[in-house]
This record gives sequence, structure tokens and C-alpha cells, in this order.
Amino acid sequence: MLPTCEAVTRGVACPAHPTYSVAAAIAAALAEDAGGVGDITTLATISPATSAEAQLLAKADGVLAGQALADAVLAAVDPALKAEWRVLDGGRLRRGDVFATFRGSAHSILVAERVVLNFMQRMSGIATATAAMVAAARPARILETRKTAPGLRLLDKWAVLIGGGENHRMGLYDMVMIKDNHIAAAGGITAAVARTAEWLAAHGRSGTPVEVEAATLEDVAEALRGCGGGGCVTRIMLDNMDCATMAAAVALVGDLAETEASGNVTLERVPLIAATGVTFISSGALTHSVQALDISLNIAGDWAKKTAL
Repeated sequence: MLPTCEAVTRGVACPAHPTYSVAAAIAAALAEDAGGVGDITTLATISPATSAEAQLLAKADGVLAGQALADAVLAAVDPALKAEWRVLDGGRLRRGDVFATFRGSAHSILVAERVVLNFMQRMSGIATATAAMVAAARPARILETRKTAPGLRLLDKWAVLIGGGENHRMGLYDMVMIKDNHIAAAGGITAAVARTAEWLAAHGRSGTPVEVEAATLEDVAEALRGCGGGGCVTRIMLDNMDCATMAAAVALVGDLAETEASGNVTLERVPLIAATGVTFISSGALTHSVQALDISLNIAGDWAKKTAL
């Protein structure tokens, strides 16, 4: 099992989080399916002594993500289940690829089936979209956002890593991100940045990254003047700027801070955004508008062969 997801023995390691438990997420998904009763269809139709072999089939092209998580699901359901993987996390799938085989109790395979597929299809969809955006953005670097499914944030962000992207902040606790609502409530960018510097110093957190959202070149200049020019702002978010304004903002920032493009980020626009010279491009769509990768699990037999594709 992966009790807190600090390490994975093969493939891409999941990101760190101080409280998230992969084991708990898996247990919740299995309990949700079982409803305190169990799989009554499997119990009613199949002898408990029946063994089976099942194959995972890719029904679309994409990037596999969730293989390590699937191993953990299988272990939670039945440690006797065996998985043979032909593709690991981050590997490319082509439609028609049989990329894994599960062997063991038919009951256990069927109990695990939907939870494995739900996690893997979502994660693979995120990884596939991320890989396409990463390729289009170079040399800029792709980030996701906090626009993740509740309860699945770590897994969504893990999928971004598997697809070749990078993680933005994990939550509210690991960086200061001064956005439009903070600026409005604080009374402006200057006030928000000054109070941030005071708060971080008072709480012994002066090394904490600080990002400020800017919608105009004037906002960028004001953010850079924050902390009395002391450099406490480490990144400027260029929000919903057109590419010409963004390029001017990047030139204005120079090497004083990192820059991040945000808003209206589509795969088609990413090369144009990257050409402005921004350090990062963040996309909420990677996790809030997921197109799941089509994957099926088929127990070996004539009927499975007829219905596989």
C-alpha cells in the first residue's frame, strides 16, 4: 500500500502532502462501491472458488497514469491478486494495446475493476492532456492549478507529473498567492504585499514563495515595488493578458521574479503564450475539464473477445 504516498517503487513518484492518504482514498472508493453490503452481482453469479485472468485494454491513444495506484487498489482488495504490466506510468498507449494482465480470484478482480478504471481513466486523461500541452509549451513549463476534484487533488496532481508537467501549490498552506480577491479585500497590491512581508517575518516564514496576480502592466510594476523593493515577490501571475501585453510584462519583470501566464490557456494558444518568454503557463483545464482516457478491463473468454472493442 501507499499509506501517505511518499514513495512509489517504479514510475513517477507522487507529490508530497502533509495529510493526504492514498490508502484512505482507495478505502473510501471501495467502501462507496460496496455500500456496506458487497458486490451482490458477483456473489450471485460466480462461485467464490473461480479464478480468472483479466486484461486491460486501451481503447484510445494516450499516456498511461494510475498504474502504481492500481497496484495499491488490487493489494487493498486482495493481496493475492497479481498484476503484470507491459506499460508503466508515463508510457504511451495506442488504441488496441493490451497493457496489463490481472490474475487471481474472479470475485476480487470484479470488486477492484471499477475503482481501478475510475482512477486510471481520470489520471490517464489528465496525463494525456498534460503531455500534449508540455510539448506545445517548451521552453515554458506547464503547471496545473487547485481546480481539482474534491478528494482527488493529490491524484490529479500526480497525473500531471506523470504527463510531464509540474505541480503548482498543493493547497493554501505552502505558498502565498495574492489574487484579485485578496487584493480587493486588502486595499490594493501594495497593501497586500506589505502585509504579507510583515506576516511572513513575524511567523518565521520569510522564505515562503509569494506570487501576485497582475492584470495590467501597472499591476506588474506595483507588485515589483512591493516590500520596499526588497524582492519578497517571487512570481508574477500575468492574468488574462493578450500576448503583446504579456511579452511587455515579461520584459518589465526581467530577472526580478518568475512569470506565470494564466487564463484562456488552450492547447492552440500555448505556443503563442510560450513565445512571450514566460517562465510558467498554468492551466486549470488539465484537471477541471478532464476527458477520461477510454480503458476497459476484460476477463478472458469468448464473450470478452466479442465485446473488447
